This record gives sequence, C-alpha cells and structure tokens, in this order.
Amino acid sequence: MKPVDFIPFSITVHGRLVEFRRPVVMGILNVTADSFYDGGRHADPEAMLGHARWLLSEGADIIDLGAVSTRPGATLLPPDEEARRLAAAVALLRAELPDTILSVDTCYSLPARAAVEAGADIVNDISGGQFDDDMYHTISQLQVPYIMMHTRGTPDNMQQQTDYKDIIDDLTHYFSARIDTLYRHGIKDLWIDPGFGFAKTVEQNHELLYRLDELTTLFRQPMLVGMSRKSMIYKPLGTTPDGALNGTVALDALALERGARILRVHDPRPALETIKLMFPTV
Repeated sequence: MKPVDFIPFSITVHGRLVEFRRPVVMGILNVTADSFYDGGRHADPEAMLGHARWLLSEGADIIDLGAVSTRPGATLLPPDEEARRLAAAVALLRAELPDTILSVDTCYSLPARAAVEAGADIVNDISGGQFDDDMYHTISQLQVPYIMMHTRGTPDNMQQQTDYKDIIDDLTHYFSARIDTLYRHGIKDLWIDPGFGFAKTVEQNHELLYRLDELTTLFRQPMLVGMSRKSMIYKPLGTTPDGALNGTVALDALALERGARILRVHDPRPALETIKLMFPTV
C-alpha cells in the first residue's frame, strides 16, 4: 500500500512559528463534572496536572482544555463562570508545563480572552462564532490560532436539528462563508472541524467520514477531526464510551486517509501509533 502523502503546515504561537511535519495529536483534558466520557475525573488541580502530564507522555502535541461539557443535552455555563474556571486551569498548566501548546475549548469570547491572557495558545470554538457575536473580533485582537467547528443549535437542542439535504453541501457553505469573514477580521491561523457528533445522527456522522475527502480537497485550512469514543462508534458496536477505543483508532485511520491533519483524542498513544504506520516517511 502506498503511504498517505502529508503536506506540512504551521501555526504561530505567541510569536513563535510551530511547524507540524506529521499529523497532529491533540489530547483532550476535560475539567468538567459531566463530560460524556471522563466527567469528574480531572476536576481538582492535582488530577488535572497529572492527566496533562500523562497526555504528553503518551504523545500529545497539543492539550485541548475544556471547562464546560458540550455533549448532547448539556447546558452551557454562564461565560463569566466558564472564564473563571478556564483561566485558573490554564494558569496552573502554564506554570507547570511552560512549553506545552494549550488549546481551550470555548464558544464565548469572555472565556477565550481570559484563557489567552492566562497563557493559552489556541481557541477551539465548537460554535464557529455562532454563540457569541464578539468572538471573531476577540480572536482578531488576541491574534491566536482559531479552530472553527460546524454545528447547529446549542448542545441542549442540536440533536433535533439534523435535517440536511446534503451534509457535504451544507458544511461547504457553512465553512466558506465563515472563512471569508474570519479572513476579513485578519485571522490568519485557522483550522476547521466538521463537528462529528454535533447536530448529526450516527448515520450522518458515518456519511460525513466516508465523504471527508470532499471537504479536505475543497479547503486549504488543516482539518481537525474529533471522533474519540463518541456514539457514532460505540452505538453501532453495542458498547459504551469505555469500550470504543478500537473503533476510535479504526475511524481515525479512515479520517487520516481522507485528509484529516489533526486528531483530537482521549488516548494519544494509539493515535500516534496509527500516524506512524500510515505516514512512515514523515
């Protein structure tokens, strides 16, 4: 089998150019009580820091920190409360892990600003700017890389908004319009995320995965995928998130073959091993 080609890409992190010469592993660190897989496990400072160190030791290139659950049915925190939690977590990690690239998972500008001022490097927005009219302006002011995801509605009602005529066409229009707006705001470092599990049925998630190359050939922005242990894996297998690691690895390999360049995962080592086998020359 011919190895999958990979085109290096880079981001600017607080004035420092970081180049990625292979697909990126983003390790998930949730400091919430109700995340679908690891809720409550890393809420106190010692557990948070311990898990961050574990993610790095297992091969994570970036840690993605979330202070509020966005699972289906979840209710978002008020922005000021989220900002307080997120900034405290970022400050702790930055003090103990000064060289680690930190992403923050938030859809509001107030927590985004607080987190970046505390030392975060990247803002990962599940709403793509839909939940906060000030988000793009804030990212432009902060001049940090921005990850824009596709979704519809909010976490508490998104699974009632899955009526797509053609899911790839819908995502193409969604990203095209927002990329243009972001560039006009002067935002240069931009990744896109098709939003597996957000406002999509299990069947739609699988269609999106198998047609992912249609998006990666249309957009030059690096594509992030986050399927780790989600229902699109464990429901067809008749298991739970705890039993969905093997399925995660299999679908991440398909995503890489179809052009994904960042894997957002709970388990970095299997993701890194998959990358090494699929890209043996990088």
